[in-house]
Amino acid sequence: MMTGFRLNLSPLKEPLGFVKLVEWLTAIFAFGCCGGYSGKNIISLFCGDGTNETLTANFHYPFRLSQVPLIEGNATVCNHSVTTTHMVGDSASSVEFFVGIAIVCFLYSMVALLVYLGYMHVYKDSDFGPIFDFLITAILVFLWLVSSSAWAKGLQNVKDATDTGGISATLEVCKGSNITCEVTEFASLRTLNISVVFGYLNMFVWASNAWFVYKETRWHSQKFSSQPGPGRQQVPAPI
Repeated sequence: MMTGFRLNLSPLKEPLGFVKLVEWLTAIFAFGCCGGYSGKNIISLFCGDGTNETLTANFHYPFRLSQVPLIEGNATVCNHSVTTTHMVGDSASSVEFFVGIAIVCFLYSMVALLVYLGYMHVYKDSDFGPIFDFLITAILVFLWLVSSSAWAKGLQNVKDATDTGGISATLEVCKGSNITCEVTEFASLRTLNISVVFGYLNMFVWASNAWFVYKETRWHSQKFSSQPGPGRQQVPAPI
């Protein structure tokens, strides 16, 4: 068996290679839309004496909100003494899991494309390559589902913690009857929403690719080779 590198771009014209290229691109968008995110919300405090004060909530990837201070040190807000106060919540585990799966898929897609374009003759001449490819693809479909669902829930937690209701519940001073707290400037969460969409899109793309990889395995070929052809009748064994 010849195992040398032979560049052949024809697999990109077939579903097996083309879908793998799409997987590579969608993985980039998935982790790129949330990996470097940072945002800022402006909170306005309307004091009972007619004065207004503002606070700033800066949050960023990986969204360990419990480490984000709203008020640092002892301060006076609306004539009330307030101690150090942090935001509530931690979505680091879900978003880091999501980004980790996206990076793994990005790297695996690159390796698979290298095999398809340079070692397809080896890939098709062995049982190990297609079967290994199919099993890894099936596992990654499941991991995309789990990680995307976890990050979607984590993102909702971030939204709840940074909106008016979440901030008002966090700041003790906002619980007073004569003080109103409101988030007047919201950070754009568009890219984070897009990352969730790309997460589920990746799941569907990898699931479709699993079928094309399965067709390369001996399980698929044995299934069709065992079926009798049209017009072929089974001959009864002689007695």
